[in-house]
Amino acid sequence: MKFWRHQEQARSATARLLWCFALAVLVLVAAVHGGLVLAWLGLSWVLGGNLPFPAGFAAVNIGMTLFLVLGGWWVETDQLRAGGLRLARRIGAREVRPDRSLAEQTFANVVQELCIAAHMAVPQAMVLPRTDAINAFAAGWDEDDAIIAVTQGALDHLSREELQGMVAHELSHLHEGDTRLKMQLAGMVYGLELVYQLGESMCERGGAMWWFGSAIKGAGFAGWLAGRWLKAAVSRQREYLADARAVQWTRSKDGLGGVLRKVMGQRQAAGYDPRRGQYALDHHAVQHMLLVDVQGSSRWAERLATHPALADRVRRIYGRAMPPMGLGREPR
Repeated sequence: MKFWRHQEQARSATARLLWCFALAVLVLVAAVHGGLVLAWLGLSWVLGGNLPFPAGFAAVNIGMTLFLVLGGWWVETDQLRAGGLRLARRIGAREVRPDRSLAEQTFANVVQELCIAAHMAVPQAMVLPRTDAINAFAAGWDEDDAIIAVTQGALDHLSREELQGMVAHELSHLHEGDTRLKMQLAGMVYGLELVYQLGESMCERGGAMWWFGSAIKGAGFAGWLAGRWLKAAVSRQREYLADARAVQWTRSKDGLGGVLRKVMGQRQAAGYDPRRGQYALDHHAVQHMLLVDVQGSSRWAERLATHPALADRVRRIYGRAMPPMGLGREPR
């Protein structure tokens, strides 16, 4: 894997998408104002007159839209700033106990070793004890409350080299500020959704409000959908970047590559129950932070997925398609 080239490509793509996100907000503001202008002209035509636009019509429209988008972004981001440790505990994770098992001791050691190599502060290592699926996530607004959590399935089925690849991937998210970026984008999407909700509430009132509500609702839905798509596209690029960084830090394609191939094998194994295996992983606050997406999660379309396809990630790591792996592991 040419990890330097892949990292540069992911960073460039992220920058372009963030500019597109800013552009989408501006287009939404213009669309809401344009829709309200058309609604006013339509209402004027229905009433058979030539109603003049109220004073400050454009200023109110633009100010209202920006207030909803930026206000919603601020409120949602503030709620998500609860802290990585608190979030992890909310979904049932606990602190790692090195004296409890060799697997947890190995996990704690791997986190410390890779943080030393990456010149990073050591995050709190945590375990999701009742989750059989191989997965992990990193959370935290900054290094003071950063955590890395892995599932019991990861501890049961991954070798030390694979654990290194998994932890290196999650450390990359913390190193690059991805957890903070994803929370901010989630807040912005919520702000875009508020515009749609305002239009919907106005439509419910009927009468003249229906004209203006329909204009706001249509523009708000288009803006929200564009925001969802851009947020998902940014998230996929950050996953590619973290994959490349994991290969760079571990100098091993078989570390993270083995993890992803075992996830593929686990999901294809006979008798695997995704509902039991993915216990706690379907929580909305952590879905976009996971190493791999939750199997069977509802998505409008593949382009709204926050994670690239497993086969695509494996192909990027190895430079060719690779088959799934069984869940056996070498003794630690």
